Amino acid sequence: MSTDAAEFVSHRFSTRELPQRMRLPLWREDFGRGIVHADIEPLSSPFQAAATLQAIRGLRRLALKGSSMRFKRVQASIADGDDSIGLIVCSPSRSQLSQRGQDITLRAGDAIAILHSEPATVTYVDGLLFGLAVPRDAIAQRVANVESLSMRPISQRAEALRLLMAYLKSAFNESALAAPKLRDAVVAHIHDLVALAIGEFAPLGESGASAVVAARHRAVLDYIAAHFHEPGLNVEVVARCQGISPRYLQRLMESSGSSFTRHVNELRLQRALKLLTEARASAQLISDIALEVGFSDVSHFNRLFRARFGDSPRGVRYAG
Repeated sequence: MSTDAAEFVSHRFSTRELPQRMRLPLWREDFGRGIVHADIEPLSSPFQAAATLQAIRGLRRLALKGSSMRFKRVQASIADGDDSIGLIVCSPSRSQLSQRGQDITLRAGDAIAILHSEPATVTYVDGLLFGLAVPRDAIAQRVANVESLSMRPISQRAEALRLLMAYLKSAFNESALAAPKLRDAVVAHIHDLVALAIGEFAPLGESGASAVVAARHRAVLDYIAAHFHEPGLNVEVVARCQGISPRYLQRLMESSGSSFTRHVNELRLQRALKLLTEARASAQLISDIALEVGFSDVSHFNRLFRARFGDSPRGVRYAG
């Protein structure tokens, strides 16, 4: 699948529904030779595997789960002309990679860049493998001598890698990539973050680079979405967990047209509305719902709820 694909394309492959005797042959042929252009050697039995491959112009993403196996891109494989830079992350097990005479054992969660234009071997142990492929030119525009940065392990604690992985969770989906301008911006941000991950190892600080800003903003929103129900959630807590200053966090929120407090309250109020209108919650006290969604002051909750929805929590409950 080419990184020059004009539209967002998603393919899923699985051996689950195949007869056991057909799983490996079809996986080798359809997925190995047909998609990733590599020979596949099973390392455990029985064999099973599933993968999702997504592609748009300038980017491919692979998520693989299955039995232990070894991928080999030999000299014949690289005749496909793919000169992408690959970024590989494995978890929870270690994996082994070989290229350019180097043999690297990659610790769980760490990443490494490889060159698709040269022979390589990736030994993957039961678990998850995540890979990105981006055009060499896109990275070469951002990092000098990109070839020299291949086969260098990148710690999962590296800030650029952490931001990249968080950004990918929400940005790489069909709705986010539907509009051409937004799609181009997302791909450019991912190229920037991949370049930072393989080329930089120092903390990024409060960088003004658009890719870092976008990734940090996404990480903040994801953290708030997971913790908005906690009464003690505030700017200082989130900033500390994200490794940024409270003022910088406030600027990130303001850049999206909202404030930290407004965003948190909106999530809490929407959750409260859902609970109030669900049949199973009909016996739950309104004060308990307020506490459950993160409000420690019931009167404050009532005022905000009426201002947001035009009725009191009690009125909304019985209107339904």
